[in-house]
Amino acid sequence: MKKLILAFCVLGVLAGCSSDKKIVPEQPLAEIYDEAYTAFNKKNYDKAVEKFTLVETQYPTSPWAADALIMAAYSHYMNDDFAGALMVTDRFMRFHPGHADVPYVLYLRGMCYYRQVSDVRREPGMSVYALNQFQQLVDRFPGTEYAENAKNKIVILKNYIAGKIMYAARNDMVAQNWPSAITRFQSIITDAQETVMTPEALFRLTECYTAIGLPAQAAGYAEMLRKNFPDDEWTKKLK
Repeated sequence: MKKLILAFCVLGVLAGCSSDKKIVPEQPLAEIYDEAYTAFNKKNYDKAVEKFTLVETQYPTSPWAADALIMAAYSHYMNDDFAGALMVTDRFMRFHPGHADVPYVLYLRGMCYYRQVSDVRREPGMSVYALNQFQQLVDRFPGTEYAENAKNKIVILKNYIAGKIMYAARNDMVAQNWPSAITRFQSIITDAQETVMTPEALFRLTECYTAIGLPAQAAGYAEMLRKNFPDDEWTKKLK
């Protein structure tokens, strides 16, 4: 009898515990979306992220799941949470690699890095990541509106990166570290010849080779500068 009473007591406790648990039904998709866009329009980006993420997690097979991920990523971006935006776009690319909005997602990823580019005296870092994303967009989806915008960003980034290299190379010259300076200037000519830094790189190479006693090489770069940039200010500095 005692065992039977004990068994009933245990069952009663378990029943009481289970009755305390609340079953949360899935919120209707339209309702979540309405709350998400309302929050977004009010610039409450944290709540927008929460609601758009809820769409994707509760309705992963819905046609709106991919759109919800994009909006969650964009909400992160508008909140200056670039790491969060990149994490969400990673998920989008993993689960929706063939989606029509992949060009936009690549552009958004590029912009996340682009917005973090620092001044010319620091290491490339984010500028290189941004350039890679924009270049991938242009290579894979050349006819899209986002690719056209990305092309402009690529030009800016290449000049920016070349500017960083130029800054370091000038410092090498001041320290008379000629091999390092020459390597850096040559990398500009090889990898960033379309940038505004190329004429100066050619001029600096004539200075470097003159400094180490190799006049023939210096003359070669001087001739290259005259031929390709006859009216440039750096050409006018040649003796």
